Amino acid sequence: MRGCRARLVWLLVLSLAWLGPALGGEEEDGEVVEEEEAEVLSDELREEHSVLVLHEHNFDRALSEHRLLLVEFYAPWCGHCQRLAPTFARAATVLRNESSPARLGKVDATAQAALANEFGITSYPTLKLFRDGNRTHPLAYTGRMDVEGIVRWMQRRASPSATLLQDAATAAAFVSSQDLVVVGFFKDLEGEEAQVFYEVASELVDVPFGVAKAAELFQAYGLSADTVCLFKKFDEGRTDFPVDPARGLDAAELTRLLRVHSLELVMEFTNETSDEIFSAKIPHHMLLFLNKSSSAQLALQDGFRAAAGSFRGEVLFVVVDVTGFGADVLPFFGLTPADAPTLRLVKMENNRKYRMDQDTFSDTAIRTFIQAVLDGKVKPHLMSAEPPEDWDTRPVKVLVGKTFEQVAFDETKNVFVKFYAPWCSHCQAMAAAWEELGERYKDHEDIVIAELDSTANELENITINGFPTLHYFPAGPGRKMVEYKSARDVETFSKFLENGGTLPEEPPAVPKTPENSTGREEPSLLETAESRDEL
Repeated sequence: MRGCRARLVWLLVLSLAWLGPALGGEEEDGEVVEEEEAEVLSDELREEHSVLVLHEHNFDRALSEHRLLLVEFYAPWCGHCQRLAPTFARAATVLRNESSPARLGKVDATAQAALANEFGITSYPTLKLFRDGNRTHPLAYTGRMDVEGIVRWMQRRASPSATLLQDAATAAAFVSSQDLVVVGFFKDLEGEEAQVFYEVASELVDVPFGVAKAAELFQAYGLSADTVCLFKKFDEGRTDFPVDPARGLDAAELTRLLRVHSLELVMEFTNETSDEIFSAKIPHHMLLFLNKSSSAQLALQDGFRAAAGSFRGEVLFVVVDVTGFGADVLPFFGLTPADAPTLRLVKMENNRKYRMDQDTFSDTAIRTFIQAVLDGKVKPHLMSAEPPEDWDTRPVKVLVGKTFEQVAFDETKNVFVKFYAPWCSHCQAMAAAWEELGERYKDHEDIVIAELDSTANELENITINGFPTLHYFPAGPGRKMVEYKSARDVETFSKFLENGGTLPEEPPAVPKTPENSTGREEPSLLETAESRDEL
């Protein structure tokens, strides 16, 4: 991966464990290198910590003997794969110990090039589910990357995804069994709508799903037509989603509605709720920062809750305790505990933050403010650090939000800017090269090497989605910007700058034949490693 991908927007500073896609594909594939095997492989199925060790000679056998097989395609050098390995092994052990038909296997994709190519493996780890021996249409894994998440995801696929409720007593017991349950009422359990419901049930593995067709159950729950009901022990207690006779059920829309309405109307941001808050994929978050030790500030939640119902599904209302779990996110908003109580609205798509001119905590004021943001009538609030006194005398100029425009869009300069995060390991790895580049060009009148800490500074028209991001702003009119995507070393940077913001095309390499050789050069260990790991 060419950068630390910022995945959880306003929670960016809180946890590096949440950076990068949660479902695999963490490290991009370099060249797949087939390694010489030291032993002749057979179709025998060998295990390591309950995980089947798979290769091209035993893959078909594994599919034929296990009707549900989740396979991890990994690279030995991949850090994400190394972190997943013990979790994957524990999940495999749980499934094996409960005599589940579901099993887990793994393929070293760097050694098994044929399998990697067959299944289109381009990043690591990649997890795919093979069902009933079908080799041509594996399913992508969509669950959580922890033991419970993997086990639940496989269990849901190893048995009916929804429990059949046959009478009122069974249904009542099921509905009261958990804080959240979903029941689909369908007059035809073989019909298209019921099949969509089963599909959704197989994905939302953290919630029990039931299904009912008996007329007495339709009557007992006051229904006359096919309906999906979400029962919950909070807020309104029950939310119904009637099936449109003309449109039927859409799996994606039903999934979204169930996720949205499974959340409390107002969430408190805690270690236990953080995953729920972000997995709901609600486009805006309205945040009330308060000190829970203050009774006066706690009372502000009443107006906050009163405003929440009008925006369900569009805006998620979250209370953040500035002296508790939420303290760690305050720097991301440029806040301190002393700033509480205060409100912020975050647009999750581009991480833009909005604030009232003056905090007003009535439900009417909150609704009016949110609607104005949604209507595009409020400009985002952009954070900016103060520039260091010597910011423009260093070889690498230190930019902040309030100085960025005047430097980057100076029509007399070619400006090369590194957008970074202080905690980003990739940024740290290239820091020395960037400083050396600054030294190399510090006396050039028309070239500026600069950097900007994107965790402390925000720009109106530039969104940074990963770190480090490198942008080149050429001299001249037009406010042009070119993203740099090549190698991160001083010589390549220099070629880019000397060529006016592009890299010159390199002539084809002419193979050299060393003296007393067979004409074939072996790559060095370093070259091999670099060809396989782009990190």
